[in-house]
Amino acid sequence: MSDFNQVLDAGDVDGGVINVVVEIPQGSNHKIEWDRKRAVMKLDRVEPQLFAKPTNYGFIPQTLDEDGDELDALIITDTPLPTGIYLEARVIGVMKFVDDGEVDDKIVVVPADDRHSGDAVRTLDDLPKQLIKQIEFHFNHYKDLKKTGSTKVEHWGGIDEAKAVIRESQERWRKL
Repeated sequence: MSDFNQVLDAGDVDGGVINVVVEIPQGSNHKIEWDRKRAVMKLDRVEPQLFAKPTNYGFIPQTLDEDGDELDALIITDTPLPTGIYLEARVIGVMKFVDDGEVDDKIVVVPADDRHSGDAVRTLDDLPKQLIKQIEFHFNHYKDLKKTGSTKVEHWGGIDEAKAVIRESQERWRKL
């Protein structure tokens, strides 16, 4: 496996197509994380199956969120994507999120070339409302068994807000 931060950058942020590395497949209860120091994927913990991920989960290379990790991405696909691949993804929005008092935003993306849907998903408004509710419920409650109320989805933002979050995270990376 390559060091994703060495071989990839964030992509064309202004154009709205970015690079995203998959850490956790949709439906998995394994908390798999990119270990930046060792340049490998690591199983951090196993969550209760009740808290399996409602979407694929990954990160954007050469970014740094306020929590000190690469900026997270929620990757919307019909089926799970395997850990350790990367894709070119279209930015459709951002989930503004706080985890135990720290900003931990999630950029929402879809594959940039989705011939199955005919590239139908362009914004958050194109997603089923029920999926948005499920994602929000998951992130508001997935740590309840450890520390109730420690996570909160603050709001959902559009493409421009998402790009601004990515740019800020790129700037933090450059200062690293």
